[in-house]
Amino acid sequence: MKSTDIRSSFLEYFHSKGHDVVSSSPLVPGNDPTLLFTNAGMVQFKDVFLGRESRPYRRATTSQRCVRAGGKHNDLENVGYTARHHTFFEMLGNFSFGDYFKRDAIHYAWEYLTVILKMPPERLWVTVYQTDDEAYDIWTREVGIPLHRITRIGDKPGGGSDNFWQMGDTGPCGPCTEIFYDHGPQVWGGPPGSPEEDGDRYIEIWNLVFMQYDRDQDGRLNPLPRPSVDTGMGLERLAAVMQGVHSNYDIDLFQHLLAAVGRLAGTTDTRSPSFRVIADHIRSCCFMIADGVMPANDGRGYVLRRIIRRAARHGHKLGLSEPFFHRLVTPLVEVMGDAYPELIKTQDQVAQVLLLEEQRFQETLEHGLKHLEEGLGRIIDKTIPGGLVFKLYDTYGFPVDLTGDIAREKGLALDMAGFEHEMERQRDRARAASTFKVADVGAMAVGVADSEFVGNEVMAVDAQVVRLAAGPQRQICEVLEESAEGSVVLDTTPFYAESGGQVGDTGVIEGPEGEFQVTDTIKQGGVFIHHGRMLRGRLRSGDAVCTRINEDRRQAVVLNHSATHLLHAALREVLGDHVQQKGSLVAPDRLRFDFSHFEPLTQAQIEQLEATVNRAIRANVAAEARVMPIKEALAAGAVALFGEKYGDEVRVLSLGGFSTELCGGIHVRRTGDIGVFKILTEGGVAAGIRRIEAVTGDNALQYIKETEQHLAQVAALLRGGRGELTDKLQQMLDRNRLLEKELETIKAKMASQAGSSLSDQAVEINGVKVLAACLEGADPKSLRDTVDQLKHKLGEAVIVLATVQDGKVSLVAGVTKGQIKRIKAGELVNQVAQQIGGRGGGRPDMAMAGGTRPEELDQALASVTAWVQARF
Repeated sequence: MKSTDIRSSFLEYFHSKGHDVVSSSPLVPGNDPTLLFTNAGMVQFKDVFLGRESRPYRRATTSQRCVRAGGKHNDLENVGYTARHHTFFEMLGNFSFGDYFKRDAIHYAWEYLTVILKMPPERLWVTVYQTDDEAYDIWTREVGIPLHRITRIGDKPGGGSDNFWQMGDTGPCGPCTEIFYDHGPQVWGGPPGSPEEDGDRYIEIWNLVFMQYDRDQDGRLNPLPRPSVDTGMGLERLAAVMQGVHSNYDIDLFQHLLAAVGRLAGTTDTRSPSFRVIADHIRSCCFMIADGVMPANDGRGYVLRRIIRRAARHGHKLGLSEPFFHRLVTPLVEVMGDAYPELIKTQDQVAQVLLLEEQRFQETLEHGLKHLEEGLGRIIDKTIPGGLVFKLYDTYGFPVDLTGDIAREKGLALDMAGFEHEMERQRDRARAASTFKVADVGAMAVGVADSEFVGNEVMAVDAQVVRLAAGPQRQICEVLEESAEGSVVLDTTPFYAESGGQVGDTGVIEGPEGEFQVTDTIKQGGVFIHHGRMLRGRLRSGDAVCTRINEDRRQAVVLNHSATHLLHAALREVLGDHVQQKGSLVAPDRLRFDFSHFEPLTQAQIEQLEATVNRAIRANVAAEARVMPIKEALAAGAVALFGEKYGDEVRVLSLGGFSTELCGGIHVRRTGDIGVFKILTEGGVAAGIRRIEAVTGDNALQYIKETEQHLAQVAALLRGGRGELTDKLQQMLDRNRLLEKELETIKAKMASQAGSSLSDQAVEINGVKVLAACLEGADPKSLRDTVDQLKHKLGEAVIVLATVQDGKVSLVAGVTKGQIKRIKAGELVNQVAQQIGGRGGGRPDMAMAGGTRPEELDQALASVTAWVQARF
């Protein structure tokens, strides 16, 4: 049974049981900064389980794409070397939101495995939580699992249990029951709960989680009013069982990819772990890029970059010295494109990103090799220091095992203890600087009805305070006192909550006893939370209040938001359909738009974009918003924006026939309201990602006004009219270049004259002329030229020259070829520089340095003769 057929049969089975088939969510979790990647099927339903969000269905089933290669779930180094570790996998799941519970979940699982898939019942083993008698009785009395094939699993000595699941230290949790498949006695291992359970004979294929309790701060388990079900089953593991193989890499999905890697490597023998690494990594990399992640030096982008480079390294081990990884995108699309059409749509873009990153890594390897060669020259005990190994790894992306290969070729060892010490220090820094944290505002939304948002129609409204919280920790309270920082939930609000790049509204909430200044508005599920500070008096829970948003700020934001939609459409028109939004910021003073494109925009393209957007503005077409099912909206051609989390019903915004996108934000009534659009900057922010910043309305007019003023000032300085500025400026540049050449000529003559006089100051040591002197009025280039002249003039020589400019010292050391075996210019200049608060280095025959203590220069230069004497 092919993997595609298993995926389809699973979804069809649970659809027949009343479950809505929900599409896989992106790998970048929507509105959940606590996660690097979607790592389980329940992630997109997290707010539903927490009671912060509602869906039109109470049963759902998904095939969720997942990545586990960073954060808590990170087995990257095991991938390729074991039968079941992956960076990317698909998790099949069925979910109940307060609907069915243990009995139906267990019977559904058993029926699907034994009836639909016809899996031999005698091969299936089960575990339940130690005290979960209900699940135990369902398995044994109703399903009929023999007692010797079911095991109760308790808590581990250090706490926690394989059969008790929890979302965090507090919150929803509950027992789970796991289903294992017995691969047979030919494979070593014992059943779950036995001393040999770590073997590969009995493999977990399905986990049924019963969300039954809410764990409070004191650790008490309080029964949930609506118990729910969350299940997860790895498609790859299930396919291995159904296809009669023991390793996930032997299933059809991987065999196609492994064969493709083999063709690139010129072999049909794909048993090496490197083949499995590459086959696994192309899956995770392609899906990450398709979901908007780009290679970077931090966060999700760093994880992607690390996986790409690990694949490239294993390709290097297979003899693939040229970029190859991007050529595997097509084979992946062939086996997974039907299930995930976004792969087909982004195929060319994904391949281009991978190629660019492979090329960049090749350059990195070259830099790393040069740095390693320099470091090897300083080794004295046949061991490469851990600090150097770490620097190669961390700064140059140089794989540790590649460093080890080079070390072995040269008869050297690696200081792995020192490397691990540096790695641990880096981990400590990373943990301390982690950006994946979020303020806990969840308690404010629990048990509160969704806010009624009326901000599309009005700027002010009467409302009632539903809940208050004080301080940055959002402690629920009944009263906010004067000057207190806090948050407010209202039953009705005109304040737009930050979403889709549009910043939240600001304004005031005025009650009978005081006034609260709103500095930001966010949304948790359907609950709007207003952050700010009490300006005067106090605010009480239950108060009747008047609300007013900052209208001028809102209007400026609205202009920029609608202009962002026009810009997106213009980019696709000017550059091509490959353009996709990769992030945005819609603020009062400007808009920022990130998009996929692989080269800088030309000035002509920027001008064309501006003209296209301004033409749409002058058309003054009406903005029309309609609410419709998401499938209908996408079928009609509406563009879904990157990073947004959409429900089953979506709001579709149309700006004439020019732009149609899914958007819940606030917009102009007609495009003419925007006034004018002006691009400020265009540049790259990551591999394959460009950024445009622009202004609209009054801000655009102000920018034009300031530009006009600057031009007038430049014209006055150049003593010409605006029409003459280009010619006048060109004349000035030409004259400056001529003067610079004349100055270089003068400096060269001065250096030659200085060299002639300096040669008389040299002293002779064992037939070698030694000179250390300060050259006034010189610059670093003049020093180098003078050193070269002196080397020719003096014959066998060691020279150090210095100059002082603006309180800083520049040093140049030169050693003639006959002396570099005995004296290295880099060592010489460094010992002088250390005496004046600096350091330096370079080639054995020429080196440079700097210093910050010119008052100690004379003494430092005087030490050169003795230093050279000691080398003879």
